[in-house]
Amino acid sequence: MDGNVQTYKGRLVAKGFRQIHGVDYDETFSPVPMIKSIRILLAIATFHDYEIWQMDVKTVFLNGKLEEYVYMTQAEGFVAPGNATKVCKLQRSIYGLKQAS
Repeated sequence: MDGNVQTYKGRLVAKGFRQIHGVDYDETFSPVPMIKSIRILLAIATFHDYEIWQMDVKTVFLNGKLEEYVYMTQAEGFVAPGNATKVCKLQRSIYGLKQAS
């Protein structure tokens, strides 16, 4: 009404507390380096005059393919009419899964 555009972002998140060990997931990884490791890497790069590049990966979860079958219920508020008892088979990793870091 006042000329400002309002935008909203949504994110589909799985409720990961329903996964069963040995059935829904195998291994999880959380790639968080220690500060000592980063300092050593920077010291070596500086000593040898290497070029350092920084990357910020924002679509890592959109590109992660699942190697096992993972199903989730339909998101609340987005249940397809007439298909309330059906579930979604995930083909890619999303937030909330043990497969997503």
